[in-house]
Amino acid sequence: MSATPGSSTRAGLTTPAALAAEHEVRRVLAFGAHPDDIDFGAAGSIAAFTAAGVQVTLCLLTAGDAGGFEPGRDGAELARVREAEQRQAAAALGVHEVILLDERDGFVAPTAELVGKIVRIMRQVRPEVVVSPHPERAWDRLQKSHPDHLACGEAVVRAAYPYVENPFAYPELAAAGLEAFKIRHLLLTTAPQERVNLRLDVSGQESLKLDALRAHFSQHPDAERMQNFVLEQMREIHGAGGFAEEFHWVTVNAPDTISGF
Repeated sequence: MSATPGSSTRAGLTTPAALAAEHEVRRVLAFGAHPDDIDFGAAGSIAAFTAAGVQVTLCLLTAGDAGGFEPGRDGAELARVREAEQRQAAAALGVHEVILLDERDGFVAPTAELVGKIVRIMRQVRPEVVVSPHPERAWDRLQKSHPDHLACGEAVVRAAYPYVENPFAYPELAAAGLEAFKIRHLLLTTAPQERVNLRLDVSGQESLKLDALRAHFSQHPDAERMQNFVLEQMREIHGAGGFAEEFHWVTVNAPDTISGF
């Protein structure tokens, strides 16, 4: 893993635009287990990426049909609602492509089949940076570590190395013209505090993050409390009067990386 990128007055604090420029990032692919996962973890950074001209694609593993606060609500109806909410949230952030997979909400597992689906999407998008929930449990706030989030993170990390870059893995993808390539970096949300090594200053994007989160109307029985909590967390992460998001930044392939399978 490389040193934390960027420079600032506080260790590990830089901007998404500076990060993109430093690492020549043109495409970002963000994964979430459910609608709203990506928005809670990285909406401010995604808004800043798109404002800087970076193309961002979202991929949700489930439709989130097991979420919400209305017992007895039809799961198929809720799935439709949550997909519409996510597309509205994505539009607020300048994201135009949302991919929805068909994993079962509440039962995501990092199976070979799911990893293959993720590899396919990675090879289609060919991003320099992949955003994902962290595969390690965060004991400081267990709510960050829903089992589906952990499984999503594990499947994405397995896909990022070695499968997406192994030309012998998932040969049907290569046969379909989706050639192997190397992911450069992972930007992992919901990380245990001891893993956090990057804070992105998203001051000026906090209102867009709240716009995205408010779009997930079905998930917020107390929207005001949610917004206050999110803003307070972002202020605390920044630590100098602005707003920031925190990540575990992992370099998978640097210019001097020696790869092997």
